[in-house]
Amino acid sequence: MEHLYLSIFLLFVSLITLSLFIVFYQHKSKFFRPNIPPGKIGLPFIGESFEFLSTGWKGHPEKFVFDRMAKYSSEIFKTSLLGQPAAVVCGPVGNKFLFSNENKLVTAWWPDSVNKIFPSSLQTSSNEEAKKMRKLLPQFLKPEALQRYIGIMDHMAQRHFADDWENKHQVKVYPLAKKYTFSLACRLFISIEDPNHVARFAGPFHLLASGILSIPINFPGTAFNRGIYASNFIRKELLKIIKQRRSDLAEGKASPTQDILSHVLLTSDENGKFMNDLDIADKILGLLIGGHDTASAACTFVVKFLAELPHVYDQVYKEQMEIANSKAKGELLNWEDIQKMKYSWNVACEVMRMAPPLQGAFREAITDFIFNGFSIPKGWKLYWSANSTHKNPEYFPEPEKFDPSRFEGKGPAPYTYVPFGGGPRMCPGKEYAKLEILVFMHNLVKRFKWEKVLPTEGIIVDPLPMPEKGLPVCLYPHNA
Repeated sequence: MEHLYLSIFLLFVSLITLSLFIVFYQHKSKFFRPNIPPGKIGLPFIGESFEFLSTGWKGHPEKFVFDRMAKYSSEIFKTSLLGQPAAVVCGPVGNKFLFSNENKLVTAWWPDSVNKIFPSSLQTSSNEEAKKMRKLLPQFLKPEALQRYIGIMDHMAQRHFADDWENKHQVKVYPLAKKYTFSLACRLFISIEDPNHVARFAGPFHLLASGILSIPINFPGTAFNRGIYASNFIRKELLKIIKQRRSDLAEGKASPTQDILSHVLLTSDENGKFMNDLDIADKILGLLIGGHDTASAACTFVVKFLAELPHVYDQVYKEQMEIANSKAKGELLNWEDIQKMKYSWNVACEVMRMAPPLQGAFREAITDFIFNGFSIPKGWKLYWSANSTHKNPEYFPEPEKFDPSRFEGKGPAPYTYVPFGGGPRMCPGKEYAKLEILVFMHNLVKRFKWEKVLPTEGIIVDPLPMPEKGLPVCLYPHNA
């Protein structure tokens, strides 16, 4: 009997060993084909994901890329991220290649956690849904369409600073910047302006954002589980808003051009079909996330760098006060005023070079192809990194020096400055982000000077850059 048990045990161990060998061999074989880019894959399944993420948590997201660029290649290296074989493409040539071959050789890719938090009612992928939305957005977010919203942005910014900044000695910038950009997104995308209604969304959106790139373990208490719960809650709320808007449009109580929601409800595809309510809720949900997270990070770091660089602050203040003094009492900002904010925008661009809100993004190879002499197999993931050029002295001399003059004249060389992507994959919300950042800067500097409470406060990236303690500052009103 003992021999039988021993035989069964040995057979079980052999089967497990064989299974692990087959799985590991299949995983490993993806990386060991002729002419694959140089690099290492790290541990089975885990790959180099921990190193990739931990450099961001430690405030140096560029370290993962630059260490491997120095060791393997300055243009491309292989790795394994989020359980996937991947190539990291570096430099302006790589950026141009990926951006220019969208839907030809590569397509956008997100981890499974994104598809589970943003399920599509038509059982289509996040990638296919994103393509549909990119066709709709330019009509609403192009500069000429956005001009009519500048006054609304200015009015809301004035109210934001009056309610949350004025008469306070100390504030924490990052949560307030998120509140400002989220309120704007709610107002301009779905016409929700009531602070209580906005606040009802804000908490769940924070949970959702935290769960998007978390470990996809759906157990109670995990960030992923909270993200799914928050996503379902917000989607139900959006469905109520969509139903009411349909009714208001039919009765003439809402304008067809008042916001993105009306625009999407009244736009059909090439076959004359309109999106159903669940699809629209998914689109608006994604827009509300994308429409405020990156801009709030940019606004926060504008405050950080202006606190650290008084000479830069003084020039921004001078430019913004010339605009403020040219306005009649109560007159709101307009398109002409925005065009005068040249130095302020150069400052914002330099902020986004040094602390890019979007660190990079993934693509997936939809066919085998060759890049820079190396073979990229179909199905491989490709990652482009903003820091591979933003922090590279070859493209930006003295990259750690804050220098807004980099953006004067023709500005940086093509595909070296990529906080909004580039080419066909340029973020359609770039002009919208520019307006909300500049309106924020205008209303901030004309009211206050400030200094950091924590001079050596660190920065973490998870997945957006943010100050470790939220950037507390002491405010000094100009009229004090």
